[in-house]
Amino acid sequence: MTRYVLEYHLVSYRRIWRASVLSSFVLPLLTMLGFGVGVGAYVTGGVDGVPYLDWIVPGLIASTAMQVAMSDSTWPVLGGFEWQRLYFGQAAAPLRVADILDGHLAFIVFRTLTSCGAFLLIATAFGTAHSWWALATLPIAALVGLSVATGTFAYSATVRSDSYLAILFRLGMIPMSLFSGVFFPVESLPALLRGIAYVLPLWHGVDLSRAAMLGVAPTWSMTGHLLYLALWAGLGWLLALRQFRRRLVV
Repeated sequence: MTRYVLEYHLVSYRRIWRASVLSSFVLPLLTMLGFGVGVGAYVTGGVDGVPYLDWIVPGLIASTAMQVAMSDSTWPVLGGFEWQRLYFGQAAAPLRVADILDGHLAFIVFRTLTSCGAFLLIATAFGTAHSWWALATLPIAALVGLSVATGTFAYSATVRSDSYLAILFRLGMIPMSLFSGVFFPVESLPALLRGIAYVLPLWHGVDLSRAAMLGVAPTWSMTGHLLYLALWAGLGWLLALRQFRRRLVV
């Protein structure tokens, strides 16, 4: 039954895909030109012997996965409960709560993969992919997306007003984007902030993506990274399922 929920979201997306495809190519291009080329011109010697553009792009791909997943897991989920009441209609059909949740999460993974795939194409055109392992950034992006989307689903299903979603972006997305090794090494942070960065899921995705794009070993164990991201995804899924059941099962 999960595939029917995914099919619904794909059919709905068919009406607006053109606008999202344009932004998926334009935003990465502007980001790389602004940060990678513009700021990178002032970073002499690069980072750890790697040109700044090559160093920053893998982090931007992982960050894009996080941002797309969180954005698509906030207002659409809140709207599914409070405005369009989509989930209640689906629950009235012969669908389990897990089917409703998993189908929507599968669509989030699809959106994450398409957005990061476009970013990877542009990054390759700029010559920043130094290994065939760069293709591994896509499944990494999918896992990063799930690691943040599941918990965001749980949070969005809990609140009743979109004003609480702005808090999530200010206290969650923005700090995670800034302090997870995307724009500068986390080693340059104070010890306390460095420890927080290691706890956040995005840093693990950034380290894996950077290793894949550059064709080197990650800072941490690859297995450890993957298991940690899977743990975030699994715990978030349990919380989301619990909250969905509270709202949908009478």
